[in-house]
Amino acid sequence: MSTAHEIESAIQSLSPTERAKLVNDLPRLLPELDGDAAWERIARDARPRPAFSALIDELQAQMRANPEAFPEISDRDFGERA
Repeated sequence: MSTAHEIESAIQSLSPTERAKLVNDLPRLLPELDGDAAWERIARDARPRPAFSALIDELQAQMRANPEAFPEISDRDFGERA
């Protein structure tokens, strides 16, 4: 395959399973992708995560009981990007 059009045509002809595999492989194949799509999939994943939900519930209870232990953060707290 030598052109973007040929690659696009090949991708469109893939089965849904192969397209899903490609989506997962793209960040490795194209490191310039910024990862937003992957985070979006994670955020929208509706599968139950009991251990994670329990952790969030525990942290929320701690925050309600002692909000001073959870200071707000700002962009300055992360330093400058290289």
